[in-house]
Amino acid sequence: MSLVAHSLDVIRRYQSPTGAYPAAPYFSAYQGFSWLRDGAFIAEGVSRHGDADGAAAFHRWSAGVIADRAGQVESLIARRGPIPPGDMLPTRFTLDGLDGDDGWWDFQLDGYGTWLWALAEHTVRHGPVPETEKGVRTAARYLSAFWQLPCYDWWEEHVEQRHVATLGSIHAGLRAASALGVLSPSEGTAAAGAMAGIEALVAAEGVVDGRLRKWLGSDAVDGSLLACVAPFGLYPAEHPIGAATVAEVERQLARDGGVYRYLKDTFYGGGRWVLLAGFLGWNHAAAGRPDAARRYLDWMSAQATPEGDLPEQVSDLLLAPEYEQQWLERWGTVATPLLWSHGMYLILAGELGVSA
Repeated sequence: MSLVAHSLDVIRRYQSPTGAYPAAPYFSAYQGFSWLRDGAFIAEGVSRHGDADGAAAFHRWSAGVIADRAGQVESLIARRGPIPPGDMLPTRFTLDGLDGDDGWWDFQLDGYGTWLWALAEHTVRHGPVPETEKGVRTAARYLSAFWQLPCYDWWEEHVEQRHVATLGSIHAGLRAASALGVLSPSEGTAAAGAMAGIEALVAAEGVVDGRLRKWLGSDAVDGSLLACVAPFGLYPAEHPIGAATVAEVERQLARDGGVYRYLKDTFYGGGRWVLLAGFLGWNHAAAGRPDAARRYLDWMSAQATPEGDLPEQVSDLLLAPEYEQQWLERWGTVATPLLWSHGMYLILAGELGVSA
């Protein structure tokens, strides 16, 4: 079985009857939970390869869990003064759409924007998904109101910072929500204002040495910045800042086909992430470099287990090997299969015309 076919099978097999995609079915810290960010890219992968029903089920589930919190969003918008991160909407949900009852890094805005982006992509490809309008409007209101706040990044770190990848995710989500045509005039105006604010803020404070920075005020790069170029297009591949960002991520973080999250990463010793190889390959494909993109696809496939499952990260070339054991003792072996890794493999395979 090809890795495309196996990836589709893994994702279908573990998708919940509710429509949610579990992040990793067997990994202790992720088991039983779905993230909007992970799920959005998983849905995009299967949508590109013809599983329109599976992707639509995820989008209906996402819209439902967000719509169920419309009252919470309105209450948050009405509040005055600082809002503790723990009062904001969850980062992850149980497969039944409930808040988790264990502690987590629970204020991240990027997933809500990424879900809106993925829903719009699926809609263009396969047509509108019923029962999503209230979720779209709620997510757009939430992002328009709170886009300026610091929050945790893609990696659930540094809640005190404003992360450029998060701003890019929000920008793409609000642009998608506007394109879906369900926002009221006032919601559309608020979304447009937020997008303009993000563009101005990133241009003024989110660029260093001609490329994007990890967070405002930092000189570091981060693998998540790749998404600001392809697919989110905050700075597209042909823009000098977009091109310089991809080049610098590759220069600092890519090694032998794999991609690190950031240079000071210590999670499981700081290995190379399979899904980030997918993002770097996607950016090469978007820039018209299919041979470079194919090298990253080939590296991704080489990381599969004998059963064909893709891990979250690989541990052969660690940045901080002295930290690996503490994570093994805390949470067990690296998450395998990670459905987001399979989703990213499907996306890059689709970009390169590789099918089952």
